[in-house]
Amino acid sequence: MLTDVFFRRYEKRPMFDAVGQRESTLFVQAYRIVNEQIWTYYGYDKKVDESVKAIWTSIHDHLSMEIGVKELSPKWYSYQTEWMGKPITNSGWCNMNSVVEQWLNVKFAPEKMDADAFVKRRLSFIELAFRTREEQVRAANEKLPGVLQQAAIQDHLAKMKTTGIRLPGSRVDGVKAANESLNAAFQANVHELNQRFKQAGMPLHYHNGFIQIAQDEQVQAQIEQPFWNLVKDPQWKNVSIDMAEAIDLRDTGGRDPSFYAAKALESTIKIICTIKGWEKGNEKGVSDYLNHLESKANGAFIEGWERQSMQRFYSDVRNDLGHGPGSKDMPNFTPQQIDQTIDFCMSWVKSLIMRL
Repeated sequence: MLTDVFFRRYEKRPMFDAVGQRESTLFVQAYRIVNEQIWTYYGYDKKVDESVKAIWTSIHDHLSMEIGVKELSPKWYSYQTEWMGKPITNSGWCNMNSVVEQWLNVKFAPEKMDADAFVKRRLSFIELAFRTREEQVRAANEKLPGVLQQAAIQDHLAKMKTTGIRLPGSRVDGVKAANESLNAAFQANVHELNQRFKQAGMPLHYHNGFIQIAQDEQVQAQIEQPFWNLVKDPQWKNVSIDMAEAIDLRDTGGRDPSFYAAKALESTIKIICTIKGWEKGNEKGVSDYLNHLESKANGAFIEGWERQSMQRFYSDVRNDLGHGPGSKDMPNFTPQQIDQTIDFCMSWVKSLIMRL
């Protein structure tokens, strides 16, 4: 199965010409975040947590498949010692987190691989690990309503008991607190990773399962990060996917990144109409959905001038990209225009979602 990895998305864009102390430090720090803060390989009984071992194995196997090797570093160890004057061989299997650690922190050898590929492959491990954890957190959030319902039933039954030991506290409150702690811990991990990128002088940013290039720090703080925070919910999945594609294409010189940014905004408009119950089923394009948002009968979700702004964007920008030009010249935006269209769509997505 194919896995989306950082080094393949950015293989055509050179980013690193050396592997120095800052890069090596980042690899150690990222490994410790994953191994000590996200998943603890050993349980309280000092035995390997098999569920955590399975996670590390999955990450290792996916990444090694994409790189094209059987193992990132040797899984089997063997060395010679002596016992009572006789040579003996000690051997066994390495723990999977150690297999990854040895590969992640191996000394860079320029005669074997260029610096750019070396760093990007290790960033791919970080991306896969954080993406895996984010998927776990998302799954827990999706299950939360059902777990709360069961907890409420247990609380109700506990109140009805007239004999026996009753534990203090509400199970519902406990479930909520545990879920809030799970989300807060992961957000703290993400924040730390992004700060570590800054310390290493890497213009990178992790969000919603991907490491991507962070350009303007002010835009990142005021537009991009709030955008990624808002589209974490599963109902905005397509918005997140298309905007991530737009940024990848922009950063690697791919075709039509503005088209994917426009798709993300259009999906947002349609989803809001569905959530509000305004969708009629006979809409022919984004213009009809904008009609729903502007309609006074629907409470004027957007004003007329706001509708004109988005309508003009789709008429003048998206339509040129979304249709074949025939014998005319292929639409070609400047880097500044591409940045502006992506920022425009991100800002509108953020604004529209925050009105719900």
